[in-house]
Amino acid sequence: MRIGLQVPNFTWPDGSSRIAAKLAEIAKVADEGGFYSLWVMDHFFQISVIGPPENDMLEAYSTLSYLAGLTKNVKLGTLVTGVIYRYPGILAKTVSTLDVLSGGRAYLGIGAAWNEREAIGLGVPFPPLKERFERLEETLQITKQMWAGQVAPYNGQHYQLAETLCVPLPLSTAHPKILIGGMGEQKTMRLVAQYGDACNLFTGMGLSAVKSRLEALQRHCDDLGRDFNTIERTTLDTAVLAPGQMTAADIIKKCRELADVGIQHAIFNMPNVHEIAPLETFAHEIIPAVAAF
Repeated sequence: MRIGLQVPNFTWPDGSSRIAAKLAEIAKVADEGGFYSLWVMDHFFQISVIGPPENDMLEAYSTLSYLAGLTKNVKLGTLVTGVIYRYPGILAKTVSTLDVLSGGRAYLGIGAAWNEREAIGLGVPFPPLKERFERLEETLQITKQMWAGQVAPYNGQHYQLAETLCVPLPLSTAHPKILIGGMGEQKTMRLVAQYGDACNLFTGMGLSAVKSRLEALQRHCDDLGRDFNTIERTTLDTAVLAPGQMTAADIIKKCRELADVGIQHAIFNMPNVHEIAPLETFAHEIIPAVAAF
């Protein structure tokens, strides 16, 4: 099993003037400690499950570019980009640029978007869910066309591109992995089966929910003639490594349970990541223990 790190919070004790230095420290420890991937959220306001909207939040792709220059090994991506925030051609170009400048380490994490407050707050159109999913599917089609090096028009219901030119192409083999986030069995899992290279599931809904989504993904793969095993299965969870909270053994046990239902890549955020000690526990105890799962 691979282990990833998500950093969703930048409100740390030293204040905003030290965000860059602390983030650099976190990234370097993770990169040298054996983490497979490093992720940020694609939000502009902090989300309520982590803190008030006024808390520090960095723009995702600027942050990933910064991290690309600080690291050598970890894969880099968003969990996940809201499809409404950027025009599809610009998004594909942004991620291909990240891939080239990082030496082929980018993921495209993407989903249908949900945070209406930040969209309205910043003047971004926020269409109904049905339309957001339509836009998500067209974005996936446009991205795959661009990354295939196919320079041609694209004419969809919501997006029209005169020429899908993307030079330089990404360095990743074929293209950066397209990771689709969400728990919907009918729409999201179908999009993963049809267009995705990876899915991301939330463990907060319980292990049985993760298992049922993977079963739904398998059914969609069967319907489409897709090999289920070509899709990377990832999860997102929170690890609180602190006295009276969780231990390394607790995390290892959770990873074993996830591996047993088919998860290959477990991504964790840590509320106290700025203390660095939780990262070191992962590096020295957890990552070596779960590598054989």
